[in-house]
Amino acid sequence: MGCFACFDGGNKQRRREEERVASEEARAKAAEAAQKRQEQFEKSAAGKAARAQLQGMAKQSANSNKGEPALKWQIG
Repeated sequence: MGCFACFDGGNKQRRREEERVASEEARAKAAEAAQKRQEQFEKSAAGKAARAQLQGMAKQSANSNKGEPALKWQIG
């Protein structure tokens, strides 16, 4: 049986290559599906509300200290 080991090596390599190609295809399909879900979410009411909330939080954090130091020290 040991003399046929060289024939199996080719099959293993071919199988590995097929698995690699299948894995790449699966990753590409998953990325495409994720992109579509992201686009659908951004168009939905929930996506618009989330974007508005993030923009509001960004404005609030930008205007929160109005030029004053964030920490104030008081010597009593």
